[in-house]
Amino acid sequence: MADVWIDGRRVPVADSYPVYHKYHHGIIKMAAEADDDAIDMAIESAKKAQRQPLSIHERYRILETAADLLQERLEVLAQLICQEAGKPLKDARTEVSRGQQTLHYAAVAAKTLHGEEIPVRGNPGSENRLAWTLRKPYGTILAITPFNFPLNLVLHKVAPALAGGNAVILKPAPQTPLIAMQLAELFSDAGLPGGWLNVLTASGPELGQKLVSHPQIDLISFTGSQRVGQDIRAQAALKPVLLELGNNSANIVHGDADMALAAKTLAARAFGYAGQVCIAVQRIYVQRTVFDTFQELLLKASKSLVVGDPEDPHTDVGPMITDEAANRAWSWYEEALKQGAKALLPAQKQGSILTPGLLVDVAPSMRMMAEEAFAPLAGLVPYDDITQAIQWANDSRYGLQAGVFTQSLSVAMDCAQKLEVGGIIVNDSSSYRADNMPYGGIKDSGLGREGPEHAILEMTYPSVVVLNL
Repeated sequence: MADVWIDGRRVPVADSYPVYHKYHHGIIKMAAEADDDAIDMAIESAKKAQRQPLSIHERYRILETAADLLQERLEVLAQLICQEAGKPLKDARTEVSRGQQTLHYAAVAAKTLHGEEIPVRGNPGSENRLAWTLRKPYGTILAITPFNFPLNLVLHKVAPALAGGNAVILKPAPQTPLIAMQLAELFSDAGLPGGWLNVLTASGPELGQKLVSHPQIDLISFTGSQRVGQDIRAQAALKPVLLELGNNSANIVHGDADMALAAKTLAARAFGYAGQVCIAVQRIYVQRTVFDTFQELLLKASKSLVVGDPEDPHTDVGPMITDEAANRAWSWYEEALKQGAKALLPAQKQGSILTPGLLVDVAPSMRMMAEEAFAPLAGLVPYDDITQAIQWANDSRYGLQAGVFTQSLSVAMDCAQKLEVGGIIVNDSSSYRADNMPYGGIKDSGLGREGPEHAILEMTYPSVVVLNL
């Protein structure tokens, strides 16, 4: 027996499933298999909470207190992320610290959320009317979150939802439910009344499907695969849907770039956390005039990364989330080799550990270059001029973020204007993200934007008020 979180407390359910340590593979704890009764209780709890709205100041205070508690519990939460998600400990600590920033930004977003005057008096017959908008919460928001940032990506949904006055039902990834339960307790300790945050966990997709189609869910925010995102959008009917989906991040290294900076950064961001980041470096386009020089620098930087136990503070590359994920990535790697790619840095596989694999002579048609690998694999391709690099970068059904390394303002601006992505990062990799950025993509990379001050606008709607004076 294990617990879900409903109405501000742990509620036991009959069935449970094991959550495994992603490196040692022992059972950390049992997690609950939420049933239909738990769904009904969570929905009712969320609706009941909304009948007693929290004031803006209360939301602000709760979010700021939660940020303080996150700092106090940093090491405990980081250790749990490390064990449950297989994230290297130093990265897990960074994630908790970033979660504090997300909460601070959400608190400010709660205080500064505002409507605007609508200039209706310019219309004939409306000279004596005054109009403005109010921002109102949608109601109950369903947040479906991934395993790779089990704390901060949860907060990127929960914090702005609460800031906007919504109640939340959180369904975390099956592999990482424990940190979500810890967060629910933390919010309760921060003063969040029961019902405003409910956590339902399960090992399979059925729970999510039932919640997505539930008539009393008012908005859905999902981060995960493009395939599942499409299914959610199809099932959601007229509910608003926010989707942060996959990517196949292109990074451009122009001939005038700081080669040492580019090599060190791209190695770390292609292979760190086993490449399990939506905006991880995957396609690297390098100007032909510096290709050989950069290739050697990148190879050296990649070889310096430490692979192993994520609880070792020196580890850069830990296990993939499951053996199945590692097997899939390995099959893509071997497939690319059979199709003519060459391994500049050969990957190796042992269980869920996949060591960095750097390939050259890759073709755009290879799955490793066309799809989201979500693994420590990257392809290196030479280009002749920046127009060619931009064209190749855009030749993808994804459009989340891209990186560009150059000392030329004209090249940087050319990329900024022409790259078909939601974020262009200059002199850093595609994986750079500040937590107050408007983060999101186009094409098959999703709909809407995260970052608390942007997400709160997605999670509230404008309601116009007109006075006839």
